[in-house]
Amino acid sequence: MNLQRPNGNDATRTFNRSKSVVPMSGLCSRCIDGCKGNCEVFKATFRGREVIYPGPFGDVTAGGDKDYPVDYSHLNIHGYALGARGLPEGVEANPDNARFPVVNTETEYGWDQKVEMDMPIFTGALGSTEIARKNWEHFAVGAAISGVTIVCGENVCGIDPGLELDFNNKITSSPEMDRRIEAYKRYYSGKGEMLIQMNVEDTRLGVAEYINDKHGIETIELKWGQGAKCIGGEIKVDSLERALELQKRGYIVTPDPSNPVNQEAFKDGAVKEFERHSRLGFIDEEGFMDEVDRLRKLGFKRITLKTGAYGLRELAMALKWSSKAKIDLLTIDGAPGGTGMSPWRMMEEWGMPSIYLHAAAYEFAKILDGQGERVPDLAFAGGFSSEDGLFKAIALGAPYVKAVCMGRALMIPGMVGKNITQWLKEEKLPKTVSEFGTDIKEIFVCYEQVKDIVGASEIDKIPLGAIGIYSYSDKLKVGLQQLMAGARCFNIPSITRKELMSLTEECEKVTGIPYLMDSYRDEAMEILKG
Repeated sequence: MNLQRPNGNDATRTFNRSKSVVPMSGLCSRCIDGCKGNCEVFKATFRGREVIYPGPFGDVTAGGDKDYPVDYSHLNIHGYALGARGLPEGVEANPDNARFPVVNTETEYGWDQKVEMDMPIFTGALGSTEIARKNWEHFAVGAAISGVTIVCGENVCGIDPGLELDFNNKITSSPEMDRRIEAYKRYYSGKGEMLIQMNVEDTRLGVAEYINDKHGIETIELKWGQGAKCIGGEIKVDSLERALELQKRGYIVTPDPSNPVNQEAFKDGAVKEFERHSRLGFIDEEGFMDEVDRLRKLGFKRITLKTGAYGLRELAMALKWSSKAKIDLLTIDGAPGGTGMSPWRMMEEWGMPSIYLHAAAYEFAKILDGQGERVPDLAFAGGFSSEDGLFKAIALGAPYVKAVCMGRALMIPGMVGKNITQWLKEEKLPKTVSEFGTDIKEIFVCYEQVKDIVGASEIDKIPLGAIGIYSYSDKLKVGLQQLMAGARCFNIPSITRKELMSLTEECEKVTGIPYLMDSYRDEAMEILKG
């Protein structure tokens, strides 16, 4: 475990001058009068609250990099020399039939009306951040052609410049939400779905009614939090007029744009941006049940819940209430989450880390199951980016976990593909790309696969970021197939906790997964003594 916490990080564009850092404060052990910086304290001296956030805003996603005592890397995956589970009925388990390319990675979630996906992954919430807005077509089309769910996050309508409200302050038109839904539906393949989150402000503005009445959206997600922060969502705006507009719509905007002092500071150029914040939610069982009932009466087929890295009390609430309310999918997001704009220190120091929270979620789900209560389908989130992480998360939470929510990892391919588009136009392809060719058909290994999916008449309309997401999903799929085949699991439901081993005794204590020197020891002794 890294005990040094520097008072600087690339996320906040700060750094320590000295290599010697006080572990608790992160300050240089020798602070010199006359130092030219650039630790967080130095920068905050003249930029104040700006240093709270990663930057530059709108161009980065950031994730906490704290080194926890136990994480998913402390689990390893078992491989076996015999057997095969999950093959289609009637198919004999032999070397000719049990090949890794035949592994079925499809999954489904939902209480009654299931949603099928080609892969056990879906996006994190892509809401009102600038990263989500300007890359939406890449993300949405990529998810649609990959056959996985995309989550449209909170506040999209609320910050829409073209938003129109009636005399009751309810939405009558939101061109930005319309654009997002239409982009996904255009290439929807029949697998996955677009679900839309709703927070306090969204509820007040009537987002649920709008997306249901105008677009027939079938799934809506209630949100209690995320793995990156324990406060409401935020964005930045660089216009005083825009800040005042958002304040008028009911958002918390800081520093207060209506304050003449702050207006003068903005004119001076000292205040360069305003922050728009959402309100904290307040939950109780009766209110939760009433809201679920209200949304069902509006016509939504599925209602999901996203909760963050809170402690065991809130986790128990989420599981128990979701069971009672017949929630279709409960996503449990652990720290340190990654997002376009969360307070950096909050990402680093707040909340239960993923593996601890997920281990507790399995424990609590098993208790509900043992009491004869139906456990909602679960998804785990919080720092996953590769096929081994998918396997471990599904195995750790088996049989309840149906998918893994991936935040930054599913955004990066969209941004890379978009940038390749620009580099091609400018004839400035970096060597990392040009070594594979200078034409998109050469560069993107999955180009022809995507062309086969959308058709020759549509391929030139597909944003390259979408092809990037499809290519990345394909990498995850093949890698997952290989790991599953090695563990002799030929479909997702056949993955169990027995496919994992703990590399340390502390990991065993946290997860309940046997220490590797004890895992399968009883079976080994039976063979030796037989």
